[in-house]
Amino acid sequence: MSLDFSTLSNAPRLLLSARLKPLQGTRFQPTGFPEIGTAQYDGPDGTPMLLVESAQSMANRMEAVCWDKLADDWVQPLKGLSVIRVKDKDGQPLTNSVLEAHRINSEYIARSDDFKLIEDALAYRKDRRFSVRDQLVPVLLKYDINSLLHGVFLEEIAGVIRLPRALSGFIEASEVKVAASGGVKFGLEPEKKDGEGNVPYPRDEFISPDIAAFFNLDLAQLRGYGFSEPVYTLLVALALYKIRAFLEHGLRLRTACDLECEAIDIQRPQGFALPTLADLEQALPGLVQAASADAGFEQIAVTYSGGGKKKKPKQSADTVDDNGGD
Repeated sequence: MSLDFSTLSNAPRLLLSARLKPLQGTRFQPTGFPEIGTAQYDGPDGTPMLLVESAQSMANRMEAVCWDKLADDWVQPLKGLSVIRVKDKDGQPLTNSVLEAHRINSEYIARSDDFKLIEDALAYRKDRRFSVRDQLVPVLLKYDINSLLHGVFLEEIAGVIRLPRALSGFIEASEVKVAASGGVKFGLEPEKKDGEGNVPYPRDEFISPDIAAFFNLDLAQLRGYGFSEPVYTLLVALALYKIRAFLEHGLRLRTACDLECEAIDIQRPQGFALPTLADLEQALPGLVQAASADAGFEQIAVTYSGGGKKKKPKQSADTVDDNGGD
């Protein structure tokens, strides 16, 4: 089956939103952050808002729906794409670049015994200008296609090798109200203090009439890499697969946050129809095969022995940002 992306030809972005609701009941639990807890804020008009899922977490979740953990491989429609597998010193599977939050820059990969292969392919030199398009992008396509969509910051090599996300998303809720509850931690010896006895604790969940997931695919960024048409089409289809699969299979965010998708709205460009998950699953194997010759996909394995750490390059504080973070 072929996919029609003609309406995306001149669009700089693909923007879409999905209306969500709790699968059961009315309450849901948002993501939390160290020191601040839940991210509550006032919208421009004063509406009480809540960040349900961050861009970092959404990247991880859109990656997770692409990997078959039982088979330890890409899900069936994506088989053949590039990935870096990690083995321990005994040769047993440890992790891979799809499941690792920092992708090819995971410490398990960037500090592995075999990372020199990637370093040599990048050909980074301190005394030469580093070209993202000519040096970084082809290497990511060949060894870790996932990083082309979700971004990467190769700080283990140098503080200048980075790629921003082309696909990003977040979930927020408006007109939120707190649904207060609580619980008790039961210990074996109730008379003990400092967390060892029976300790009651408060718990805040939330309710909202409007929960929405937002997705942004930077088509201009993908075009700027200068890929052949088969590779570009594959990347767009892969991004749409991630969105569709997440909305259909990945919305159990936490034990107390199980959501479902009610409707999808294409915000830009007008006239684009989002393919169904079934259509994408049917088309992707052919797209992977068509792009393989130009992409040179490889699936390599590196060994992480847990040994010494590489010395990171020095960099000033103002050179660091979160592009490509998890």
